[in-house]
Amino acid sequence: MTSRVRIGVQIQPQHSPDYALIRDAVRRAEDIGVDIAFNWDHFYPLHGEPDGAHFECWTMLGAWAEQTERIEFGPLVTCNSYRNPDLLADMARTVDHISGGRVILGVGSGWFERDYTEYGYDFGTAGSRLDALGEALPRIETRFSKLNPAPTRKIPLLIGGGGERKTLRHVAAHADIWHSFVDVETYRRKSAILAEHCAAVGRDASSIERSAELKGRTNTDDLLRFADDITAEGVSLLTYAVNGPDYDLSTVKRLIEWRDAREG
Repeated sequence: MTSRVRIGVQIQPQHSPDYALIRDAVRRAEDIGVDIAFNWDHFYPLHGEPDGAHFECWTMLGAWAEQTERIEFGPLVTCNSYRNPDLLADMARTVDHISGGRVILGVGSGWFERDYTEYGYDFGTAGSRLDALGEALPRIETRFSKLNPAPTRKIPLLIGGGGERKTLRHVAAHADIWHSFVDVETYRRKSAILAEHCAAVGRDASSIERSAELKGRTNTDDLLRFADDITAEGVSLLTYAVNGPDYDLSTVKRLIEWRDAREG
């Protein structure tokens, strides 16, 4: 598991009527020392004006691959339902090459029903979507091994969520990074369940990097206390979300100062 704490920012591609605002936010994030920039894979805003401005995930990531030089980047997370898994692997491999080996493939089973209905995908059930994810992950891995040219590195696979019966089993079998949305006590419990799934497949649970969302904490002192507490549990990637059109990075900058102070 990575010992150095990394700071991510999710630049939510919503409520930005001009893509230049997103381009500028990515530039500012890299300039202030962010380790990873994420977007998300939706077709409509998740909060605020439901028909507000919104941009697509993977075409944007291709632009970030050219725009940035140092940071890693990727979707938090891409929806397995929206693309054939072999195609998704090829897309990630291509962006990997464009960026010189900096893409992270975050993937999840999907949940936002409006995306499905408006774009003509079968919504199914939470269980059927998780089963489809379980079927897709080996196909993604197999396709990576067949592509010519091959990815520049083993593309890190991030899986988000905490479902104890299916999601964490998928994490144990396939993920390099597990992303959670939980408090410290819930994290401890789910981390223990993940360890059980890892043992069942013969994997060292400590080989999976732990990631946490800094969500719902508008008070900076409270946010930093949570950062201290959750990293003490072994989490080494913390991500804070910013929204358009302003993409205020002041809290992210404070997190970077906290990270740097930890490292002395």
